[in-house]
Amino acid sequence: MKEPIRILIVDDQPLFRRAIATLVGDQPGLAVVGEAENGLQGLELAHALKPDVVLLDVEMPVMNGVDATRRIREEVPSAKVVILTVSEQDDHLFDAIRFGAHGYLLKNLRPEQLYDLIRAVVRDETVLSPAIAGRLLREFRERPEGPRVAIPRSSGPTLTRREIEIMQLVAEGLSNKEIGGRLTITEGTVKNHVHNALEKLQLENRIQAAAYVVRHGLGLRFGGDA
Repeated sequence: MKEPIRILIVDDQPLFRRAIATLVGDQPGLAVVGEAENGLQGLELAHALKPDVVLLDVEMPVMNGVDATRRIREEVPSAKVVILTVSEQDDHLFDAIRFGAHGYLLKNLRPEQLYDLIRAVVRDETVLSPAIAGRLLREFRERPEGPRVAIPRSSGPTLTRREIEIMQLVAEGLSNKEIGGRLTITEGTVKNHVHNALEKLQLENRIQAAAYVVRHGLGLRFGGDA
């Protein structure tokens, strides 16, 4: 039997924290292994529990979510960090991404969306609420150098037509499953294409890939149809 996804919840609001823990804990394949009320306590529990996913609030006492993201990614690299926020205008967005957050979600999402996104991040997908993805891409369009998120320079990488097509859909914020449905290919095939494209572009994650597509448009050379 497959092991459940182990989740640590870090939020200074007890009512919200307990509600998320109850909802998530009732889902098949998901298990809440710990709760913390601030970033420092979350870091300590991440060390002790080695969760698969850490759900982190941004604004917390003692240590905020951004600092906790940086420390957890450095000290417990196996844990995937997903930030929870109340507004897409959160000024911490780019710092959290720069420090390695795997996702950035609004707290107003539906429970079913949260469950799906937790599973997606474990599949190595970067998860963003649509409003946050929209803000991120607007920032890259409006500011040529990008908002403090380093994008490696590339010397004309050769991508296949399919890889370019998939990268364009990644830039729209679609998940692997959604891209597969759009292109009538399997989710595994999409994942392989994304991995290959990131390797060729020397990018670390889908957020950087989205920024690259927005910044460079279709200025990628075709290498074939595969």
